[in-house]
Amino acid sequence: MSTKPQRGIRRLRGPARTAGEMVPPPWGICWSALAIVLMLGVLTLRGWSDEPTATDGPPPTKRLFRGRVVSVTQALEKRGLKASTAELRGQVALDTPSGELLLILPDWRGKAFYQDERLRDRPVELVGYRRTGLPYLQILQVYTADALGRWQYTDYWCDICSIPMYEIKPCDCCQQEIRLRFQPQDPPPDVELDGSARVLPAADRPSR
Repeated sequence: MSTKPQRGIRRLRGPARTAGEMVPPPWGICWSALAIVLMLGVLTLRGWSDEPTATDGPPPTKRLFRGRVVSVTQALEKRGLKASTAELRGQVALDTPSGELLLILPDWRGKAFYQDERLRDRPVELVGYRRTGLPYLQILQVYTADALGRWQYTDYWCDICSIPMYEIKPCDCCQQEIRLRFQPQDPPPDVELDGSARVLPAADRPSR
């Protein structure tokens, strides 16, 4: 018994495919789906988050801060406050001429004050930022005064590789010891100064 093809149905036949041949993907749909995924990712990271980002608000002003970097424990005792030395051990802060204590952020530049006692208990000028809502001073540049009251840019130096470093550790290149370095240098021109003279009075000059 012969069967007749149903009317109204038109069969389209393409080239015959061999067994195991992959069907080509619909690239238009794939690219559209990828674009949607990327857009959702951006919205999730930027538009849907209530957390403040580092770029919120105006950038902090780069300023010059003066004082002495001291142990927080000693600074509190000097002010008549007693605290547990175990929890405060190692913390340092800038004791400003106005009596304000600014905690030093132990990042790539501030870490040296936690490591090197030679940088503490001496007059310093610190170029850095204070960010709203945070008690930490973020340091960018360090200046220490010499016996004549002149400010010296202070960092570490490898005499073998001639590269500067900013904390006590073996040279990143040759793995040899580095030294504390002092250079006569003024703060960068974009730093907000307080207008006072940058030469220390004789009574405030270090003996070393």
